Amino acid sequence: MNNVLEVADNADMIINGYAYTKEDENIRVLNLNNEEKSVYLDKNGKVLQTSMDDIEIGIVKKYYEKNMILMEE
Repeated sequence: MNNVLEVADNADMIINGYAYTKEDENIRVLNLNNEEKSVYLDKNGKVLQTSMDDIEIGIVKKYYEKNMILMEE
């Protein structure tokens, strides 16, 4: 639980229980309701690494694509 709070506190954006954190040019996304589920995206939304199923990846990518402008510096 402590790790989830730390991720949420440091996230650049939280949407519907998913914490989006910018790491260099890539984005790390953690499901705050299930910390075993995460995905690592490049800046264009391409999946680099994941522990999510295809449906959840689609949801996360859709949120990211609609809100990616919020993560730009």
